[in-house]
Amino acid sequence: MNFQDCVKFANEHRVCYLATAEGNQPHVRALGMWFADDKGFFFQTESVKSVCKQIKSNNKVELCFYAPGPDVGKMMRVTGKVEFVEDLGLRSKVLADRPFLKALGIKGPEDPMLVIFRVSSGEAYFWTMADNLKEAGIERIKF
Repeated sequence: MNFQDCVKFANEHRVCYLATAEGNQPHVRALGMWFADDKGFFFQTESVKSVCKQIKSNNKVELCFYAPGPDVGKMMRVTGKVEFVEDLGLRSKVLADRPFLKALGIKGPEDPMLVIFRVSSGEAYFWTMADNLKEAGIERIKF
């Protein structure tokens, strides 16, 4: 497997779980990933949200993408570091792709409330029930 397999899986199963930490307290929430490509896994949030503050304080996160199926389905776990993206073209594109953001009060691509981030480096692996109790031996895909 390679990173393109990870990109494909993430784009096919965009709802994932993102884990952050605040001090010694972990926090997890479901997010709708915007897209994945060879540069990483892209998300958008708002600067006023706890998730944004947690990532700014500690950029290490874990993602879990899930595809339902027989037994418990298939998961892809991603451990990595967040990088904030300030590209004006991407900021405009996210507003076009996600019109609900304007209803949340984001006025345009230069609005400081709009935050784009990506998990740009780390490692990923796939898990199914066949891998149960064998997690340490599963191939890791570095990106």
